[in-house]
Amino acid sequence: MKHSNPDSEQFQRKLEIRALQKTKLRVLVVDDEPSILELLQAALAEFENCDISAASSATEALALIEATGTPFDCFLLDIQMPGINGIELLRRIRQMPEHAEAPAIMLTAMSDRKHVEEAFLEGAFDYVTKPFDFFELRSRMNAAHLLMQERIKARRSSASVQSLRAELDSTQQFSFDDPLSIDGLERCLRYVEFDNYIEQLSRGCLYDSWVVAVKLQDADFRFDLNDFSAFRRAISDLGRSIEKTTKLSQAVFSYRGSGVFLVVVHGREAASDLPAEEELNQLFGAMLADRGVSGSVRAVKGAAIAMRSISKSGAFSAMNNAIGKVQEREVALRKVEAPEAELPSKSNVVKMDKPRTSLFETVLQEMYGSQTYLARK
Repeated sequence: MKHSNPDSEQFQRKLEIRALQKTKLRVLVVDDEPSILELLQAALAEFENCDISAASSATEALALIEATGTPFDCFLLDIQMPGINGIELLRRIRQMPEHAEAPAIMLTAMSDRKHVEEAFLEGAFDYVTKPFDFFELRSRMNAAHLLMQERIKARRSSASVQSLRAELDSTQQFSFDDPLSIDGLERCLRYVEFDNYIEQLSRGCLYDSWVVAVKLQDADFRFDLNDFSAFRRAISDLGRSIEKTTKLSQAVFSYRGSGVFLVVVHGREAASDLPAEEELNQLFGAMLADRGVSGSVRAVKGAAIAMRSISKSGAFSAMNNAIGKVQEREVALRKVEAPEAELPSKSNVVKMDKPRTSLFETVLQEMYGSQTYLARK
């Protein structure tokens, strides 16, 4: 098994961030208030590695994007603008291949859940309400850019071997803890965006929100069966099953790594509309069967946990509690179902050298320190 050198890794992280700080970030700020534009341009210009462009409307911003020869590295978008609002502008930006992964941070006075949710579902990386702290904003911009660069690098690496798809499926390695991205789902947020979404909602007080954890049963064991492709596809199928069965409750969810999804809904009625475990498994099983996968692969669903919180820490505590509930459910099922009879003996499984630490974890630590989900596990 590979062993990492924490001191060396921390040094490498600092080098990466220093390199990023020396790189000029091309930032486009869009706001219909001239005073806000002037303030942002003046404040961000104080940071040596910012090249700021400004637009006073979405139409002007789109024309500027089209006219520029070099893609922007980051967008700061107001939501409430006449004509095309900031969320529709973000939707159009995301349709441009060169800006599909560029971090977009919403800078707005709109703090209600509807706008927060719409922004994240359209691809916002973060959401900052006015008035804001410029040093915190700059830190978030740097962290967002670093994380997005890693995602772009990973996508390019995958694209370069598309002609060898069969080999990719069997050899592309990742850690069990890695929160894999699942493409094609409308209401599934990636790891960091989901945390930012929950943090923003907690500022508006989560008095009537609920969180439920859904887990691939015996996920650790199935990961150790050495087939990265099968595990990735099972997680993707489970994600699609969650989206279809939670459509009525308008849930927002995220894959958190380790076979676990977190599902958040708002309102007691929406919580009651969440699917029962058996209903979820009926659809999940049908998807697996279409691919010829054994019916022994199932999901477990924990109890719904109220997120009655007025703080970020309280919201994340509820999320951890939900994960604890699904783990308790899994343990209880093991005692009843004796899954050892259905799965190969662990003594017969030859483990690969699984990757232990991804740069994703590194970026989270740089962004949030001890407040990350990975640090709380």
